[in-house]
Amino acid sequence: MLPEERDAAYLWDMVEAAKEVRDMTSGVSSSDFLENRVLLRATERGVEIIGEAAAHVSVAFRKTHTDIPWRQIIGQRNIIVHEYGQIDYEMLYQTATNDIPELITTIEPILPALDP
Repeated sequence: MLPEERDAAYLWDMVEAAKEVRDMTSGVSSSDFLENRVLLRATERGVEIIGEAAAHVSVAFRKTHTDIPWRQIIGQRNIIVHEYGQIDYEMLYQTATNDIPELITTIEPILPALDP
């Protein structure tokens, strides 16, 4: 698989996980989010997947798409994976409800069309 093809696959992974997070947290208040351990863990996992996929996108692609906050996306994944005791759940909620929908809007236009 060529680097460009791998980048497309990782972008698709990012968008799919982002849509799941968006859908799970849509209409959920901050207090309800913080009280729902299943939703917390599912959101953590979705953000982790987004960050893992982002880390595999080629450096060349990342350099041409500076409107995507690659470093922050990957950094948040690293915090979830390596410092799970230090997760700021209010920040995770803000990421899920504000940043994730924006990320979807930013990535979708650059996704290659699926071949039938």
